[in-house]
Amino acid sequence: MKIFLENRWFLLIVLALTWGSSFILIKKSLLVFSPYEIGAFRVGVSGLILCYIGFPALRKMTRNTLFWMVLAGFFGNFLPMYLFPIAQTRVSSSLAGILDSLVPIFVLILGFFLFGIKTKRLQVFGAVIGFAGAVMLMYFSEATSEESKLGYALLVVLATACYGAAGLIIKEKLQHVPSVKLSSAVFSIWMIPSLAILFFSGFFHDIENNPSTWEALGYLSILTVMGTAIAVMLYYKLIQQTSAVFASTVTYLLPLVAVVWGLLDGEKFSMWYVIGGLLILWGIYLIREKKKDIQTIPR
Repeated sequence: MKIFLENRWFLLIVLALTWGSSFILIKKSLLVFSPYEIGAFRVGVSGLILCYIGFPALRKMTRNTLFWMVLAGFFGNFLPMYLFPIAQTRVSSSLAGILDSLVPIFVLILGFFLFGIKTKRLQVFGAVIGFAGAVMLMYFSEATSEESKLGYALLVVLATACYGAAGLIIKEKLQHVPSVKLSSAVFSIWMIPSLAILFFSGFFHDIENNPSTWEALGYLSILTVMGTAIAVMLYYKLIQQTSAVFASTVTYLLPLVAVVWGLLDGEKFSMWYVIGGLLILWGIYLIREKKKDIQTIPR
């Protein structure tokens, strides 16, 4: 198993399948719960699961590390957890998954302006090609013809920018923190405000008085354990093994998974799906790093 966890392509595929399925799980959860309940549950429960590792790790960190830890958690583990379900009250799960492919673009842009990271022209070209494939899928997908509200779609764009910023902070400022301790610490930090939001949202009262919520709670629990707590640990590990740019290319595969869920839900298949998917895969190929450029995880 350790061999697989050290393989960047294995991690990339697992994350794509996990996070690509999260949009349909959010959609199912929204049938019963509010966006704020979903976001608070994901962060709060993930924090409870990981706090036995997170709190001891936090006590050993310097103030500088804690500062960047709080920022990485806010942009990567807190704010987007609320933005996505809010957006999906008006935007389809397929469209949300497609727009999530903007993350590598924001990594390149923010990396240049905030950290002065130089980007190869081929990587820029790969990002553009991948984004073009995502746009093609979005434009020709029937799933985008309903509930495509610009303001709510922009919330997804904002969430992807947050992910890009968090990935850069992890790579540039938190490289020395092992991935398990890193993910556990950020969830432990943002667990407290999330549990407070969950309490005041009326979540526990709704569960107690509405037995029909148990099915939605099942979807939300799968989303939380697999799509949040475990997936984030794997994502941080992937960032530290490679770079924020390579790790963010997981979002190029998310539209493919989201579209498959759409097809299973009865959406029509189109050749544009194939063309857009091939462009996305081409973008991943161009944006990848060579093995000699990959940094190893600090032990």
